[in-house]
Amino acid sequence: MNLEVREENYIENLNWRYATKKFDATKNLKETELEKLIESVRLSASSYGLQPYEVIVIENPEIKEKLKAAAWNQPQLTDASHIFVFANFKKIDASHIDDYLNNIAETRNLSREDLKGMEDMLKNTVLNFTEEEQQIWASKQTYIALGNLLAAAAEFKIDTCPMEGFNSAQFDEILNLEEKNLSASVVATVGYRSDKDPMQHLEKVRKSKQELFHIL
Repeated sequence: MNLEVREENYIENLNWRYATKKFDATKNLKETELEKLIESVRLSASSYGLQPYEVIVIENPEIKEKLKAAAWNQPQLTDASHIFVFANFKKIDASHIDDYLNNIAETRNLSREDLKGMEDMLKNTVLNFTEEEQQIWASKQTYIALGNLLAAAAEFKIDTCPMEGFNSAQFDEILNLEEKNLSASVVATVGYRSDKDPMQHLEKVRKSKQELFHIL
């Protein structure tokens, strides 16, 4: 497949995707499909590459029912094959940065001394944020990962619905996130659209390029 065809397919797939409101509860992701989505999220960009969040992937029906009740009984939570809960760190300390730098050193065959400048920069920046600033910053990073998930799922012809309509405190309690220094930031339900979902037949509504982009 040449580059031009791949580019056309990518745009077509983005046009194909929509926020699925009604999933087919009888269709579940294959393990290979789930792994591709997980890897797509893992490869997401983040500020400094620090990835100040974790992702909880739920397939257990009982947990999905509890989360549905904490999301005003929206059916996507139980009808979708899986739920991706993006949870940001509530507090970032030196250990998170040390773990990251150790990973860099091991992956790139470097010494920690080689990374001293990066260590000083990260600790003088991130550790000087207030706790509230850390949470806001970390939460923003989860949305970058969410975007990667949505685009990757569209490429694989898997349906998604990004969701902010949930009680974060209740999600934290159900998933025991508080004790893990995490808080639910944003959610995506993942699976396959129902034939009965009328949303799939609607034209996609977006701003025109002239409205949205300003090239200077």
